[in-house]
Amino acid sequence: MSKISLLGTGLNGLIGSKFVSDFEDQYDFDNLDLRNPVRPVDITNEKQVMSVISQSPANFLVHMAAYTDVTGAWQQSGDLNGPCYSVNVKGTENLVKACEATGKHLIYLSTAYVFDGEKTEPYLETDTPNPIEWYGQTKAMAEEIVQKSSLNWTILRIDMPFRNDRFEKIDTLHRVIEGIKSGKLYPQFGDHHFGPTYINDFVKIIDFIIRHNMTGLFHASSGETWTDFEFAKLINETLNLGFNVQEGSLAKYLETNSRPYQKNTALNIDKIKASLDFEQKSIKEAVKETILWD
Repeated sequence: MSKISLLGTGLNGLIGSKFVSDFEDQYDFDNLDLRNPVRPVDITNEKQVMSVISQSPANFLVHMAAYTDVTGAWQQSGDLNGPCYSVNVKGTENLVKACEATGKHLIYLSTAYVFDGEKTEPYLETDTPNPIEWYGQTKAMAEEIVQKSSLNWTILRIDMPFRNDRFEKIDTLHRVIEGIKSGKLYPQFGDHHFGPTYINDFVKIIDFIIRHNMTGLFHASSGETWTDFEFAKLINETLNLGFNVQEGSLAKYLETNSRPYQKNTALNIDKIKASLDFEQKSIKEAVKETILWD
């Protein structure tokens, strides 16, 4: 069976590279990236984006590239010329225009950081975004651009992604492992809640969206809620790392740090779970699949 042509951004990244490796037999990936040695593409350059996308036979574009350094983004707050705004907003706007002009379906990867974190229950797709820092604000702006467009679109929100193998960009799980291995894992917040996303399953969701041509807004994490402290303890105990994980306090941390910090970013995934044709692994099952290194 011939491969399906698929455009993508961020296909070298933490999530994108897993998507490529797991589905390389199914898709013929075309990465829109400045680091592409054959045909570099700057998504903040509208003419470049339009030229490449208009020549592609692909029906779908999966947009995963983003400026994701939350602290770095906060330091750029309000800067419409900074890299966070340029990549997250202008880059998305350029991709939307090109997909509109060529009739392509855009799948946009977003984040739970579009919410303010004040809700005590997992966030629903119907909850109104209210980002409290620049990264979340730029992602919310990009979501609005996508939603107001005339194209077929899908938005997938996730939170704190991790994969079972080590990658150059350290994820949520491997940051804990490295802290434990170095003996320098700082106390983990017991009053901060999040909804970890297992990348190995999430890339299957992207494939599912493409196969079923699904449109709309979906939360696509694990659907579970964890504190940093409980998540770190799970990792430590499951992988037999023998560390004494200490509990810390987000409330106390915020007394001495001015950067906004959401108290809860867990997501409710009932909407997409009702449609999936596979069962996602629990976070406990996912952590068991971790490949440790020396």
